[in-house]
Amino acid sequence: MIPQTNPKAAYLAQRDAIDAAIRRVLDSGWYIQGEEVAAFEREFAAWAGRAHAVAVASGTDALIVALRGLGIGPGDAVITVSHTAVATVAAIELAGAAPVLADIDECWTLDPVALEALLAAWPAGVPQPKAVIPVHIYGQPAAMPELQAIADRHGLAVLEDNSQAHGARLDGRMVGSWGRASAYSLYPTKNLGAIGDGGIIATDDAALAETMRAIREYGWRQRYVSDIPGMNSRLDPLQAAILRVKLGRLDEDVALRQAVAGRYMAGLAGLGGLRLPAIRAGAGPVWHQYVLDAGPRRDSLQAALRDAGIGTLVHYPVPVHLQPAYRGRIATGPGGLPRTEQAAGAVLSLPMFPQLTDDEIGTVVAEVRKAWG
Repeated sequence: MIPQTNPKAAYLAQRDAIDAAIRRVLDSGWYIQGEEVAAFEREFAAWAGRAHAVAVASGTDALIVALRGLGIGPGDAVITVSHTAVATVAAIELAGAAPVLADIDECWTLDPVALEALLAAWPAGVPQPKAVIPVHIYGQPAAMPELQAIADRHGLAVLEDNSQAHGARLDGRMVGSWGRASAYSLYPTKNLGAIGDGGIIATDDAALAETMRAIREYGWRQRYVSDIPGMNSRLDPLQAAILRVKLGRLDEDVALRQAVAGRYMAGLAGLGGLRLPAIRAGAGPVWHQYVLDAGPRRDSLQAALRDAGIGTLVHYPVPVHLQPAYRGRIATGPGGLPRTEQAAGAVLSLPMFPQLTDDEIGTVVAEVRKAWG
C-alpha cells in the first residue's frame, strides 16, 4: 500500500535528532512556554523572513489569535474562500466575525476578479468587511499582488492562511510576506508538521506581535493579570523542540516534494480530460498536495487507485458553504461559487510526501495512466 501521506516517515527520517530534542525538554523540567518555544519562534521568524513569530496550539488558533490581534470581531466581516479546510471559516466565526465567501480561480485560490465583484455588490445585511484571508491551498501561492492591491484600495487587512504553503514563493518573494500577518498550521501532515498539533503566526508588526502574545495566554502581559480578554492557546515545548529539528530540513523536504510533483507532471502529461495542477506565472509551489482535476471521473479513478493499493484523498469533498453547519447562513459573492462547487466534485490528491521512493512514484503514475485509459 502506498499511503496518501505518511507523517511517520518524517519522524523516522530524523528519529535520532527528534528523540534527543524530546529528551532535552523532558530533562529540562520546563513543560509550558519557556525558552524552547521562544527559540522556535525566533528560528521560524528568521526562516520566514519576518521580524516576529507567535506560536500557538493549532493552525485554527493561529487564525483566531491573528484576527483578534487585528481588532476584528463582532460587527465585522472577513472575506475568504469556501474551497478550503473548514478551519479557515470556523476561525472567523470563533473570532466573532462574519465570514463572506468568494469564488476561486484556476489555481483553486481566491480569485481577484471575484473579490472585486463581491466588494462592488456587497451582500445586504452583512457587516462591513475588515479583512480578507487568501488561502494558499495545496501549497499553491494565491495571486497576492492583485489581492493585496484590492485590499489596500478598500482598506482591508490581509491575513494570509499559509497552513499548506510553508516556503512557497511568488515572483521570488516568500508567500506569507504580503499581509499584516500570516498564519501557519503545524499539524502532523503539513510540510512543517509537529508530532501533535500546533500553529504559528508571523508578522513584521511589533505591536501586533505583542498583542497576539497576550491574547494567546489569557491577555497577560504580566503573569496573572489580564490586560485584555484572551484565551489559552500555547504551543508546548515538546512540540517546539520537535519543530526546531524539522525546520532545519524543511527546505530540503520542499525540494523533495517539488521533485515528486515534477515526476507526476511529466508522467501524467497528455491524458485527455485529466487536468494537472495549474501553476501561476512566477510561482514556486511547495506541493503540500498534488491535486488532479479528474472531472466526473474522479470517483472511478479514486476507486481504481484504491484497488491498486494507492491511497488518495479528496481535499475537499464539500465546500464550506454547502456543509450542514453552514448551508444557507453564510453570504457568498454575486453569482454564487460555481468554480468552488465544480472543484469539490473533481479534485483528487495523489500520494505526496518527501519520502516517496522513485518506485512508488512510478507505480502511482502507471496506475493513474492505466485507470484513465
